[in-house]
Amino acid sequence: MEHPAAPGPLIGILVFLVAAVVAAPIARRLGLGAVVGYLAAGVVVGPAALGFFRDPEQVLQLAELGVVMLLFLIGLDLRLERLIALRRYVVGMGGGQIVGAALAVALLAYLGGWAAPSALAIGVALYSSATAMALQILDERGHLNRPYGEKTFAVLLAQDIAVVPALALIPFLGAPAGAPSESWGHTLASAAIAVAALAGIVVAGRYLLDPMFRLLARTGAREVMTAAALLVVLGAAEVAHAAGLSMALGSFLAGVLLATSSYRHELEADVEPFRGLLIALFFMGIGMTIDVGVVWSRLPLLLAATVGYLALKVVIAGVLARLFGAPLPDAIRIGSLLAAAGEFVFVLVPLSLSNGLIDAETASLLSAMAALSLVAAPPLAALAEQFAAKAEPTLPEPDEDFEGAKGQVLVIGFGRVGQIASQLLLAEGVETTLIDGNPERVFQAAQFGFKVYYGDGSRLDVLRAAGADKARAILVCVDDRETAKRIVELIQSSFPLTELVVKAYDRGHALDLYGMGVANVVRETFESALVMGRMALEAVGVDAERALEIEEDVRRRDAEKLDVQRVEGIYAGRDLTYTNKPTPQPLAQPKRKGAVVDDAATPAPAPAE
Repeated sequence: MEHPAAPGPLIGILVFLVAAVVAAPIARRLGLGAVVGYLAAGVVVGPAALGFFRDPEQVLQLAELGVVMLLFLIGLDLRLERLIALRRYVVGMGGGQIVGAALAVALLAYLGGWAAPSALAIGVALYSSATAMALQILDERGHLNRPYGEKTFAVLLAQDIAVVPALALIPFLGAPAGAPSESWGHTLASAAIAVAALAGIVVAGRYLLDPMFRLLARTGAREVMTAAALLVVLGAAEVAHAAGLSMALGSFLAGVLLATSSYRHELEADVEPFRGLLIALFFMGIGMTIDVGVVWSRLPLLLAATVGYLALKVVIAGVLARLFGAPLPDAIRIGSLLAAAGEFVFVLVPLSLSNGLIDAETASLLSAMAALSLVAAPPLAALAEQFAAKAEPTLPEPDEDFEGAKGQVLVIGFGRVGQIASQLLLAEGVETTLIDGNPERVFQAAQFGFKVYYGDGSRLDVLRAAGADKARAILVCVDDRETAKRIVELIQSSFPLTELVVKAYDRGHALDLYGMGVANVVRETFESALVMGRMALEAVGVDAERALEIEEDVRRRDAEKLDVQRVEGIYAGRDLTYTNKPTPQPLAQPKRKGAVVDDAATPAPAPAE
């Protein structure tokens, strides 16, 4: 079809924003994830359909900055010590995945009829996994710091490092038989340049960047700090790129070196908005590269090849994950995240074509297969998550066996409040019975030496079995406010003589409990908030004794305010709260005509006669 003339820059930006705003919510609503929405939007606005963008390569060159910034932000959260701790997975698991995937794909290509050098080039081109896709999925789940997230990231990092030898190997495979020494010399020179570039980034990160940010911060100009943040990210990326490395690897290393900087959070806030938009543009650019004509004409072959490729990489990554200690559910997750073809396919396949290792039709098919694998990645990850959840070892449901539960105090709910409250009782040797309705919490408590009985504290039979009728006091420490109120009602009706101490979620919940006749109500965060306020006073130079006096004053005022609110409602007692709103001072009546009201004011001139 004939497309209209290429739009101007402003129209192009508007088309991109509209596509992103429309596609991502629809894809999320369908349960496919935002990435699939961006890929589909790229197909629609690209040359295969509406033709708003004629040259996907130009879009991808700009959009790759999104991956660069994503890796920089990840580096900011990853201290050098933690990166060193991951070296076993980077070298062992990452190296195994790279070699295993490349050789497995190469073997299949060789069996399919390609010559050995061409088959190896195809394997090298398809060894990598989609860094941006995997990290985006982990980020959406909030699992980057989970064990399986760290292992996945370690493999992705190894793959980024391996780009340098991959870029050198393909020209070597395509070189004439009589010129191996020149290719090897070029490889060694490339490696030396790469090492020098990484060393330069390390030196700059260690000794130059923090003093630079300290100097710029003194200017007080926020836009200067934003410009400096972008300069660091893009500068490190360009240095790495000039040395033949991945731009993302350079920015990641800069982020790691700044992880301990006092300006880390400022940098993160400055870069984050650009990262989100450029990541969206990156995936739309990938969508634009999909040749719908090629896909449609060879659809059965492409679908079979894509499914086989994904299955092969899932198995390789999953097996390696198991060999490196990952439990089966995590191995399933890792395999699915590392299955899709990496962004460097769109660099290595054209390089193989230019070196005569593959023909144009093969290059087009490989690129289309890689793009299809990216489209399949989010649904595959979601499906793998379901299988992983089913494979998780389920904790046996504990029996409601309360033999030996005869404590003077019964604590209902062994969460963050129940655990600390029980420490005082146990320290004094008071016999205490602990119950909780969460099987996992009961299991975890046992690992730390606690005997916690499993049971639902809102059931009368459970309370009786746990010894509530013999307890002198019952602490209600459950997290849900409505459950707490049900338990209170049950105890008040069945064990009216037992002393009740109840945790309140907030002031409103506390007033509800007071209204139910509970005398001992403790708000969950009140005391810790007072301690924080006192520490802040001391930090700004207030004498420790004076800070304690202020803490006690605020505690007294809050108690008085609660008493007033119990009678008059939650909006009463405002005069007992300190606010930061200035209080207007009343004007004094002047004692004579023309006299000043304020001693600091200039006297008014006498009126003319």
